[in-house]
Amino acid sequence: MIIDPQEFHVRELYGMLVGAVAPRPIAFASTLNANGQPNLAPFSFFNAFGANPPILVFSPTRSGRTNQTKHSLNNVYDIKETVINVVTYPMVQQMNLASAEYPEDVNEFDKAGFTPVASERVTPYRVKESPVQMECKVNQVVETGSGGTAANLIIAEILLMHVNDSVLGDDGKIDPNKIRLVGRMGGSYYAKAFDEALFQVPKPSAQGIGIDQLPDHIRNSKVLTGNDLGILGGVDNLPSQEEINEFLQNGSEVSAFLDQNRDNQEEIHTYAQQLIEQGKVDDAWKVLLAK
Repeated sequence: MIIDPQEFHVRELYGMLVGAVAPRPIAFASTLNANGQPNLAPFSFFNAFGANPPILVFSPTRSGRTNQTKHSLNNVYDIKETVINVVTYPMVQQMNLASAEYPEDVNEFDKAGFTPVASERVTPYRVKESPVQMECKVNQVVETGSGGTAANLIIAEILLMHVNDSVLGDDGKIDPNKIRLVGRMGGSYYAKAFDEALFQVPKPSAQGIGIDQLPDHIRNSKVLTGNDLGILGGVDNLPSQEEINEFLQNGSEVSAFLDQNRDNQEEIHTYAQQLIEQGKVDDAWKVLLAK
């Protein structure tokens, strides 16, 4: 399927875009209008874009139905401040309620049952139930278009962060299994960013040999996946023949397996794949290179 944004209906394009660019973090943005009326709304066109200075960017898009701008956008033109609160699994249903298109004089804190807390550096309120609250000044608003679903990039600089100690691990960093964040998918789908959804990918060596240096029979394997090849290509050096021989001498079961499957490349690759899954990358290489 090929999509030309100039020829595709904007609503269908929007659906494809949010389905493909996911999961997205959620900015639960608190603002005030010129009369001091609070507003609270979630936006999943959001991310962090630097740490020096610490910059957050989120986008209240124009309505796809009415082309009206969101109250949050109007508010930051009045008062160039916002508080970005993170969204966790225990509060996702309340957050969803706050996303309804209420009139400007309706307080979403009340409607969604959230507790407003006074900020220290800015005037909008923080959400007590959110474990991380970031008080921000708005540096710039970039309007990217004037049609329905057009983005309005609110570039905000963090002045003060509030982090609940309950989401910190023993290392003093935020523990994903304690903060239990959620991400926005396409349609009505969300993603949990904790528990079984998590996996670790250690950063590759600065001098990883790369997939282009793998022997042809490994690089073109019918068994090893792209992930397997990425892990194999992340090592600094291949094991020497002496290291391979020592490994085989100390591992009688491995030697027996290789003797039985000397001409069965797929079985050898499957065995190496199992070693990779166990984190034994060096052993996997020795099996793959054994002669």
